[in-house]
Amino acid sequence: FLALIGLFFVAGVLGKGLIAFAVVFLHELGHIIAGRRLGVLVSDVELLPFGGVSRLGEDLFFEPSKEIYVAVAGPLVNVVLAGLGVAMRNYGLWDETLGSFFFQCNLMVAAFNLLPAFPLDGGRIFRACLAGRTGFRKATYYAACWGQAWGVIVVTGGFLGFLLHLSGLDVIVTGLFLVYAATREKIMAPYHFIRHLLRKKEEIARAGVSPCELAVALDTVPLGEIIRTFVPQRFSFIFLLDSNRRYRGMVSEDEVIEAMLAEGVDFPVGRLLEEK
Repeated sequence: FLALIGLFFVAGVLGKGLIAFAVVFLHELGHIIAGRRLGVLVSDVELLPFGGVSRLGEDLFFEPSKEIYVAVAGPLVNVVLAGLGVAMRNYGLWDETLGSFFFQCNLMVAAFNLLPAFPLDGGRIFRACLAGRTGFRKATYYAACWGQAWGVIVVTGGFLGFLLHLSGLDVIVTGLFLVYAATREKIMAPYHFIRHLLRKKEEIARAGVSPCELAVALDTVPLGEIIRTFVPQRFSFIFLLDSNRRYRGMVSEDEVIEAMLAEGVDFPVGRLLEEK
């Protein structure tokens, strides 16, 4: 981002560069304050032209309601700042040119970050809404696919805009970063998911009680298919049936996870009953 400010300086519009920096910084500050209110620590902040990346506590995304709260905070700050900019300009407290740029910059950052493209704020909200129905891993996969798709759209639009002299190379770079970030999150999703599953036992011990999720499966289904049904903030129990749809027994989420780590994802879930 400092390089971008340098370009503004060379172009003789340092004031706009500082405004852009302030807009992005305050956007990320909104995420940080929202996270701190939930007791989530911030490891570092990376500022980018379209917003930034606040690396909050790694386990935030396993609690959908909290992730939505933190994700909304950044764009909300920009909307409030845009309204404040209009008020200051109307009362003659701000230069007309800089006031308009401040307003436009806030709206652009808010609108771009609300795209349903993971890992942007809108993508995080999209994933959090899906996670309760599809499970964390599938929700991340779908949201990351949207992120890749939007990245390609931004790159294509930026390329056309550059050819038509409507935009600079920064739009193309932003789209490429979005594709890269979404792809990285898609690759890391299984690892985050396993860590989340291992944490659930601690959560129940701490809370003392937890909502549960019930599922029915044939005893021949591999453990890898079973764990895909697990959802955040609910402990799962699986009723097992034989090939004739007769009840054989029940296994818990903990048993499935322990067996998967010991035997692998292709281990048939029905074998857990034989080992009891």
